[in-house]
Amino acid sequence: MDSFLYKIGLVSTAIIGVKIFGMLFNFLYDTLIAPALHLQKIDWDSLGKWAVVTGSTDGIGKAYAESLAKKGFNIVLISRSENKLEAVANEIRRYKVETKTISVDFTEPDSIYHEIDKQLAPLEIGVLVNNVGMSYSYPEYFLDTPDAMAFYKNLINCNIVSVTNMCKIVMPGMVERKCGVVINIASVAALIPNPMLTVYAASKAYVLKFSADLATEYSKDGLVIQCTTPGYVATNLSKIRSSSWMAPSPTTYVENALKTVGVSESTTGYFPHSLLSSAVHGIENVSVRLARWLITRTMQNIRGRALKRVTQSN
Repeated sequence: MDSFLYKIGLVSTAIIGVKIFGMLFNFLYDTLIAPALHLQKIDWDSLGKWAVVTGSTDGIGKAYAESLAKKGFNIVLISRSENKLEAVANEIRRYKVETKTISVDFTEPDSIYHEIDKQLAPLEIGVLVNNVGMSYSYPEYFLDTPDAMAFYKNLINCNIVSVTNMCKIVMPGMVERKCGVVINIASVAALIPNPMLTVYAASKAYVLKFSADLATEYSKDGLVIQCTTPGYVATNLSKIRSSSWMAPSPTTYVENALKTVGVSESTTGYFPHSLLSSAVHGIENVSVRLARWLITRTMQNIRGRALKRVTQSN
């Protein structure tokens, strides 16, 4: 009996070891090896004249817009604030490219997509970055979220409906020309347990699954469809003010993530974020319950501090 249990233990350990090695190799290849060896298969110059970026006035979206402008793309900026859109457009024009702005609120009903479609129709679009998104103000239990029904509806419209409809609007032109890049921004929350950000995490899991199957459908048409799953980045959405190795600036994150386009269909886009994801998966391989408990405790602590600040401000 002892010999049998010993063999079972060896086999289990070997399986876990192989899984961990596979994860390590994948993220080393995606974020370090392939970019260092310039294994990208993307000819950015041949894709089209325009790049479209949603949620482009701050953070990751703005950084994608700037990076694509540096590559020579004219930029369509889509976001809510007209003032911010014009300010970012002025910044981007210093790269000697054209800009176009579309002011819409992605939490609104589907009527906005008719206007977007009309304005994008004349353009030769080579790149679409679906970045617009919203999250919780602070971690909260599903049933205790303030104004829950309205909040969840807005979040789903912003995080799920936007990605789906923007792909439907832009991709036909790419398919017709047999080239194009679509980058859908999800979150590491789609990869690991994320209690107390439940609807947000689920919305990003949709983006991940949607992107994977869309890539399978349209790779035959010359399209590259990638989903990035960033961890914390120093943005207004994350409420992190100072960048660090684990929470980089948007510019640093995007510079790294763009190197993985054409290399990986799904990637965190940034080596330290891959380390974080793999660490959590490593704990899950030992005990799913432990991984969930650790993240739940972290979320509870963040929630507690946020509620304390709210109480003090009132």
